[in-house]
Amino acid sequence: MPLALLSSPLDARPGAASRQQQLLGRFKRAILGGQLPPGSRLPSTRSLCEQLQVARNTVLAVYEQLVAEGYAQADRQGTRVATLQAAPAIVHATASVPRNGSQRQSRRVSTMKPTRDAGDRSLPLTPGMPALNRFPLNAWLRCQERALKRAGPMALAYGDPLGEPALREAIAQYLRVARGVRCEAAQVVVTEGSQGALSLCVRLFANPGERAWLEDPGYGGVRAAFHAGDMKIRSMPVDHEGVVIDPRAWRWPPRLIHVTPSHQYPTGAVLSLARRLALIARAREHGCWIIEDDYDSEFRHHGHPIPAMQGLVPDAPVLYVGTFSKTLFPGLRIGFLVLPASAGEGAGPALAELLRGGHRLEQLALAEFMAGGQFARHLGRMRRLYRERQQALRTALQAHLPELAVQGGDSGLHLTLQLPPACPDGAVSTAARAAGMNVGAVSSFSEGQAQGGHNGLVIGYGNTAAEQFGPLIRRLAVIVRRSLRAQSVAG
Repeated sequence: MPLALLSSPLDARPGAASRQQQLLGRFKRAILGGQLPPGSRLPSTRSLCEQLQVARNTVLAVYEQLVAEGYAQADRQGTRVATLQAAPAIVHATASVPRNGSQRQSRRVSTMKPTRDAGDRSLPLTPGMPALNRFPLNAWLRCQERALKRAGPMALAYGDPLGEPALREAIAQYLRVARGVRCEAAQVVVTEGSQGALSLCVRLFANPGERAWLEDPGYGGVRAAFHAGDMKIRSMPVDHEGVVIDPRAWRWPPRLIHVTPSHQYPTGAVLSLARRLALIARAREHGCWIIEDDYDSEFRHHGHPIPAMQGLVPDAPVLYVGTFSKTLFPGLRIGFLVLPASAGEGAGPALAELLRGGHRLEQLALAEFMAGGQFARHLGRMRRLYRERQQALRTALQAHLPELAVQGGDSGLHLTLQLPPACPDGAVSTAARAAGMNVGAVSSFSEGQAQGGHNGLVIGYGNTAAEQFGPLIRRLAVIVRRSLRAQSVAG
């Protein structure tokens, strides 16, 4: 018997673990470390309680727990250490394992590179962050209360794997009217945000090793979803009319093509109608699926919202993805996928196995929020607010950085400011964050950053009051010009 078990007193100081827990831990460490070899007999409960000055019931409880967990075996002769041949290896193997544990990770994990440090999302100028302090929280709470009263305790149970029927119906009705999407409620699948919808597209419609195309620069979440599906990824450049696909690329067509046609992320470009129709035609010709990521198109600031690609032609080969993270609040974590009518029936059995219906109360409350008109009224208020804030941001940029071009602006919650090559956007973004502004670096969204193809700042205006832009952009201009001087000196 190791001397520490018998001679070292148990810790009786305030806040220490109970004597039972301490003694149990001692035995476990001794058994796993090999100090108590298999078959060795544990001391009698009487002798051990006398030695350690503890109640006999404490020792009895420890022995019973050791037997229950498989560390020991009890028979007529007493309690003995169980045979655990791998015990010493378990304890001592950690010394030979690299701290990063890389040999235990799949290859796909090593291919996932961070797009940008999210930083403190409470800071001003955070891209994609809505005006959370303008959300009608009291109306939302009333919707939750009504939903809970109607559903009762069943709101706490599992729901339909595809989402609550009332919410699917509300989403389908909204998309038909507001986005021109051709769909019925049966085609709508409620997901864990847009990221859940993207991952579902990969699981349902792609196989490992197949090709996938995405925009460059583009949304990092889709790259992660494609990597997780072991797909071969090819980046397609973006210009002022959206994604540019070289006709020669169709010699090796992909399985999935991800685009943000109504408001390209992060440049803000709108995919032209000619390119939309051409992409649909080629995708249909080659048996590809287009993932239309319509993440914030509700907030169009000039004219009417641009209809979705999905509704341009009947039964288009488009998987339509949307989210409530921008229109309501990101913590809601509710998104959706609209399946083509031709694919919905075949995917039904797989969806029932892949998904588990949850977040019922939130889904029922959202259905109530939409059906009662609160969603439409909130969107109207936010469109006016974001239009005002974007104009204030443009005014501040023109006043303090007039020499730099601004991209985007017709939709969404951010503008993109182009920087000269001599001003690395990563360094400016880091310095801005240290100064209390959470702007993003365009290069972090691009696979072409090594060639210096994209260099700029993604500046959010959703979570920033109009009167703040003047002082903030003045401070940002100081950082930009300081970076230019530093690069000039270094050159």
